[in-house]
Order: sequence, then structure tokens, then C-alpha cells
Amino acid sequence: MINPKEIESLVKLLDDPDKEISEHVEDKLLSYGTEVIEYLESAWEQSFDALLQNRLEDLIHKIQFTNVKRELELWYLGGAFDLLQGVIIINKYQYPDMDPQKIINQIEDIKREIWLQMIYESSPVEKVKLINHVLYGIYGFSGNTTNHQDPQNSYISQVIESKKGNQISLAVIYSVIAQKLDIPIYGVNLPQHFILGYVDESNEYGQDSVLFYINAFNKGFIFGKRDVDSFLKQLNLKPESTFYEPCRNEDIVRRILRNLIASYTKLGYDEKVKEIEELLSVVEREK
Repeated sequence: MINPKEIESLVKLLDDPDKEISEHVEDKLLSYGTEVIEYLESAWEQSFDALLQNRLEDLIHKIQFTNVKRELELWYLGGAFDLLQGVIIINKYQYPDMDPQKIINQIEDIKREIWLQMIYESSPVEKVKLINHVLYGIYGFSGNTTNHQDPQNSYISQVIESKKGNQISLAVIYSVIAQKLDIPIYGVNLPQHFILGYVDESNEYGQDSVLFYINAFNKGFIFGKRDVDSFLKQLNLKPESTFYEPCRNEDIVRRILRNLIASYTKLGYDEKVKEIEELLSVVEREK
């Protein structure tokens, strides 16, 4: 149990001129984890000392970052089964106070709208056209073509609010909703353009198991293997099976993190780049 009086005493020592004392105090406060945050926020509100406020802000961020890192590691080591959960954990990096249930409920609302109109004897193409109608027609989602490098495009809470995202964030929302409806649509890790594949479940996973591809960034446009071939030819890339097959959830999360690194590098946010690289290393290590 946290003792508020003890926290109060520790906070007073945070700006101690003796570096050894202030570092020891910081370590002690960090050891409390997320439970201490509300006390630190309260101390921040009551303080008129800019230096102490900065120290408190840094401390709160450190605790939140450590928590995100731990959650991501548990998700990864636990098998990375729930893509939405992985994406919500990344969202917590920038929006630690965001209620994950709000995101889950928003996804459920879109799913329900599709489900109400769904005829289960529909063909795969008809099912995709219905998802497209609801996602792009009714809810108004679209690719962010004007500010494609914006890091906000990688945070699911912002994409759901603004209805604008990059290739991968829109593909994540699309595939998560489809899978909740038992429609076998999965992410495909195509270089420079993340796409989706509608899988023929009677086949084993593999190149020939994808019936067709979907471009979530371009309002769910449907295309075939030949289009992927010609896209790779334009990039002067040799076709590899991984460019055509469904990828794993951890591959998707890695790609989101790499997008964030590129976005923050362009903006010159070196500290954020360093932190996101740290998160990436968590999902790149051997299990």
C-alpha cells in the first residue's frame, strides 16, 4: 500500500541539490509503478516550482514508458495473439491516459453496423464490398494523403477519432473488424505499402491461399496477384513469398513502430526515436 505522507516527503526531496539524494528518491518513486502517478500529478498541480514540475513530468513519463514496455513484452512473449491489444499498447506510449475500452467499443460499433447488414451466404467479394461501404461510406475513413508522415497516423485512438490514417493503421482496423466477423482478412507485409489478403481457409497459408488483395488505404480497392507482381517490379524487388502471404501480428506491430521511428526522426524528436527503438527491440528479441 502507498503511504501518501511518504510520497509527499519523497517529492520534497526530488529537487535536492545533492544529486545522489535526488537520484535515490527518483528510484524509490519509480519503484511504486503506475499507482504513484496520481500522487505525482497532484504534487505537480500544487507546485509553483518549474524545476520540480519538470522533474515530476519526467518521472511520470518514465513510469508510463516502463509500463508500456512491460505490457508490450508480455503481449509479445504471450504469443501476440490479439492484434488490437498490441496496437492499443503502442497507443499508450503517446496517450497513456486513453481508456482502452473506448477504442474497443468504437471498433465494436463498426463491427455491429457491418454485422447487421451482413448476409452470411455472401461471396468473399460481396463481404468486402459491405465492409467498404460501412467503413468508408458510412464512417468516412480515408487515407491521410496530405500528411502521410504524421506520427498521429500510427496511433489507433487518433485514427478512429480523425477517420484518417496511413496504410497500416487503416489495414489494422479493417482486419480486426473482419476477423471479429469471422471473415478471414489478414495483413500482408508488402514493402512500401501494407495491404490485406482475403484468405481461402480451405487452403493452408501460403501464396496460393490468398483469393485476392485489399488496399485499405484506397477505400478497400480489390486487386490480384498480378498487381502485386507489377508493384514489386516497379520497386525493382525480386518477388518473395512473404510479400504475398499473411504476416504475423508481431510483424505488424514492428512495422508500426518503424513507421513511428521514421516520423519522429523527420520531426527531429530524438528522445522519442530512442524510446520507440527501445520498444522495437522488445518485439525483435528471440522468444
